[in-house]
Amino acid sequence: EWQITYETFRDMGLAYAVGLVLIYLLVVAQFRSYAVPLVIMAPIPLTIIGVMPGHALLGAEFTATSMIGMIALAGIIVRNSILLVDFINLEIATGRGLADAIVRAVAVRARPIALTGLAAMAGAFFILDDPIFNGLAISLIFGILVSTLLTLVLIPILYYSYLRRRSALASWGRAMRKRAR
Repeated sequence: EWQITYETFRDMGLAYAVGLVLIYLLVVAQFRSYAVPLVIMAPIPLTIIGVMPGHALLGAEFTATSMIGMIALAGIIVRNSILLVDFINLEIATGRGLADAIVRAVAVRARPIALTGLAAMAGAFFILDDPIFNGLAISLIFGILVSTLLTLVLIPILYYSYLRRRSALASWGRAMRKRAR
């Protein structure tokens, strides 16, 4: 039994790692940046803040289906983060300042992100009492709850910091090139 448990979690962990690498590569292709996907994927490991206390609160063991829920959470988080980052980029392209673009993006996209999260959580409630899939339901319910909040707070902060740092480095590079002439 322990051998089967070990092999299951090993394989699920490997699937999770492969999924994260593939998500990273897809987001690199979409944004043509190696740093932006790191910002977008930052909340993924923090879902553990919702998943583990959720299991403890309901007295449920962390099972293979719980791990499947965490893999699904990665996709949901990335989707929400891409919505925010893409909207921020669109707002900046229209001429808004960085801070205004970020505030507007969160204000406009918060409702659709929250409604998507609520819909997924509501769907997971129907399998909460299933003996096999309750780990999946717990991971989704508590993971989405925490990840939605983290996405709406963490992504704007990280993306703001990233864009400010990139802008500062670009300004410094221009000044150094001008000085060298």
